[in-house]
Amino acid sequence: MKPGRTFRFVVALALACLGLPDPGRALDQPVRIGVLSDMSGPFSDQVGAGSVAAARLALEDFARESGGLKVELLSADHQNKPDIGLGIARRWLDQENVAAIVDLPNSGVALAVANLMRERNRVALASSAMTSDLTGKFCAPTTVQWVSDTWAQGSATARALAERGAQQWYFLTVDYALGHALERDATRALVGAGGRSTGGSRLPLGTGDFSSALLTAQSAGAQVLALANTGADMINAIKQAGEFGLTPKMKVAALFIQLSDTHSLGLATAQGLQLVSAFYWDRDERTRAFGERFGALMNGRRPTEDHAGVYSATLAYLRAVRDAGTVEGDRVVGTMRKAPIDDPLFGTVTIRPDGRAVHDMYLYEVKPPSESKRPYDYYKLVTTIAGDQAFRSMKDGDCQIKQ
Repeated sequence: MKPGRTFRFVVALALACLGLPDPGRALDQPVRIGVLSDMSGPFSDQVGAGSVAAARLALEDFARESGGLKVELLSADHQNKPDIGLGIARRWLDQENVAAIVDLPNSGVALAVANLMRERNRVALASSAMTSDLTGKFCAPTTVQWVSDTWAQGSATARALAERGAQQWYFLTVDYALGHALERDATRALVGAGGRSTGGSRLPLGTGDFSSALLTAQSAGAQVLALANTGADMINAIKQAGEFGLTPKMKVAALFIQLSDTHSLGLATAQGLQLVSAFYWDRDERTRAFGERFGALMNGRRPTEDHAGVYSATLAYLRAVRDAGTVEGDRVVGTMRKAPIDDPLFGTVTIRPDGRAVHDMYLYEVKPPSESKRPYDYYKLVTTIAGDQAFRSMKDGDCQIKQ
């Protein structure tokens, strides 16, 4: 997809026919939302076209309650390059009058765009961004981080497994900021739960051969092989751990994995894998209904947690614009924070002053092939992690916005 290519999906209701009040009358122009995503790169399966589909579903659902508010959807590929992402965002603001940008996978892109949106007083819905700095030292009254972050992924996974007796961990860590943050936060939670790290290997992005690191992990006597990496690196590490015979002896915990990654691995390879996720399409009736609707747009695929985050953040944002009667970012996010949100995909969601959306997280185990009854029936629930335990407290995040 070419950067900046625009799709428009319009929501409008005839108020005269419905006899509804018109809180959107104060808004003279359509509310434009941009889906800024990885459409062609390494994360395109977990976001990309699926994020656009999820946003479309949010617009469809909002149409039933829009109060006359017209909405248009745009989308573009940031190519995982902050300069390209920032250029698209600036053009959208200057030429297209975009009011909010959603998705934002890739921490560098997300931080750059969130800062621009703060300057312009428009909203950054960083639903797919993982850096916890968005709600820490770079928090803003115009940013909402919906799904998860590095602190939650590392900390929640380590605490949940350590409390179940898996207390000795060995880390395979990709040697850049994401991997370092995952390992750091997981180790802190692990030690806090009475566990310890038996060692670790830091490997460059794009490593193809994990044999030396896996043999070291095996000799370290760890109960858990913790993968502080993502994408192809994580998939290769999981495959090779199975080939080396580690998986019958050690639990493998992926600190950052999506449903699309599990699908790529296949259950025969991924079975037994431990992971924490904010959303799974087969968790309850409401998530299954969303999964079916998403699949109808995406050739039978099921949504990742990032796709779910785009849907939920977009819907919550539009409701707040309708209620506030403005697209001024600080006022809209302030409206989103006023009361807990009953979200169909994430349950009860509370948005803190630092922009962190707080909701429950879930520890899952990947099923063996014999237990899977239909396509994308991949996970079984191990335990629920309450939101106030899953996410870093605001006082520990170095956000300067007052509670």
